Amino acid sequence: AAKNIEKCVRRANMTVKDLILEPLASSDAVLTDDEKEAGVVLVDIGGGTTDLAVYYDNIIRHTAVIPLGGNVVTNDIKEGCAILHRHAEQLKIEYGSALGDIAPDNKVVAIPGISGRTPKEISFQSLAYIIQSRMEEIIDFINFEIQNSGYADKLAAGIVITGGGAMLRHLSQLMKFKTAMDVRIGYPNEHLAGPGKNEINQPMYATSVGLILRGFEYLETYRKSFNAAPGNEFVNNPDGIYEPSEVTTDGHIDVPGEPKTSLTEKIKMIMQKMFEVEDNSIN
Repeated sequence: AAKNIEKCVRRANMTVKDLILEPLASSDAVLTDDEKEAGVVLVDIGGGTTDLAVYYDNIIRHTAVIPLGGNVVTNDIKEGCAILHRHAEQLKIEYGSALGDIAPDNKVVAIPGISGRTPKEISFQSLAYIIQSRMEEIIDFINFEIQNSGYADKLAAGIVITGGGAMLRHLSQLMKFKTAMDVRIGYPNEHLAGPGKNEINQPMYATSVGLILRGFEYLETYRKSFNAAPGNEFVNNPDGIYEPSEVTTDGHIDVPGEPKTSLTEKIKMIMQKMFEVEDNSIN
């Protein structure tokens, strides 16, 4: 898998500086220093896996990868309701809930029939029970890893959930009930500013934002080590790359003589270029 990621990066005309474990990148984006010191569990629920990292006293103590994620929930809906995969994914996103008991039992959603067949009606409560069953299994795995870490009784800050799966309705309540720990949803909002920040301030982008922040840290470290050598002078903006120190408090890149660009806009531009290169390669 790591080799495939490196291949994708090279196809986007970039090089790999380092490989970062996904929950570590996400934690950089959504966890606070106080949480890492007090003890916290970062749970990143992605499409294929659920990644977990336990912090205590500002040190990462335990990591785990659970081979279950949002895709298995979608498959459960597909099989349980006998519908197409795309309809199952749409149901999960628009009407899904992790608590069946509070879902309305008198509301239904109509799914188009296959190839002109009669539409199928699915109740909100039935959908919620399907989702809850699988999410409880994932939470049981999470709880096992927390206990296995040896720090279960030292996690004063509880659990922070992020990733695309964290956007599921009532998931934080279910996880709090199953683990008896405080739970909050992690957003990368502390590191974003500018007019486009609301588009990126979503749990699903936590890993991407964390990786970009880690890249800025590498750039700063390189600048300091380069300047320490006699006769060297670091160029602050090679190829349009900017350092964290050049980002103002309102999230803009401060470059004399050039229009100001927010850090959020830079992130969007980087992502767009990556997908454009990928599309051109496929075509």
